[in-house]
Amino acid sequence: MSDVLALVEARLRTALGEPDARAAVTFLGTDRIEVLRFHDGDVVRYATLGMSAQPMTDPTAAVADPLRGPRAELVLSVRAGLADTDKVLRPLAVLAASPQVEGLVVAPGASLDTGEPLWPGAPFTSVLVAESGGLVEDLELDEPLDPVRFLPLLPMTPNEAAWKRVQGAEALQERWLTNGTDLRDPMRSGVPLG
Repeated sequence: MSDVLALVEARLRTALGEPDARAAVTFLGTDRIEVLRFHDGDVVRYATLGMSAQPMTDPTAAVADPLRGPRAELVLSVRAGLADTDKVLRPLAVLAASPQVEGLVVAPGASLDTGEPLWPGAPFTSVLVAESGGLVEDLELDEPLDPVRFLPLLPMTPNEAAWKRVQGAEALQERWLTNGTDLRDPMRSGVPLG
């Protein structure tokens, strides 16, 4: 599946430019996950590379299909220079490995929890998975392979994550929009949820 990853990296470079840093993390029993860093003005973007090498499989499926199933990579965008966001590399790699480790199917509207701050001092321990197709276009692969979707991650405070579990992803995104929340601010406070 290294050919899939080569195509994915090419798509990331086309959309985001040349990465200025990359780090690799390997977890026991999983494929290597890389995280690439891209600078775009005052915004730094982190994109995973490796999650899409295998299709995500429904954990209730009797047999995992080695070809069919959703494929994705994760993209996180934050304002540069306001926090030590480069420490997000390991938590991002953990999230990208979760389909292999835990049998998760990562899809828009899902919450992913790292159990620890995304970076030192971050008010966020989880992210909301947003819809693909905006910043990086989906990558079509040859049949029978599903396309690779580049899923944006929106950091959530613990209160926002709890509220989202009850009210739903759409309601939280609407709340952010109504309040003009800067979702790229790495140190932002939670949105009012009253």
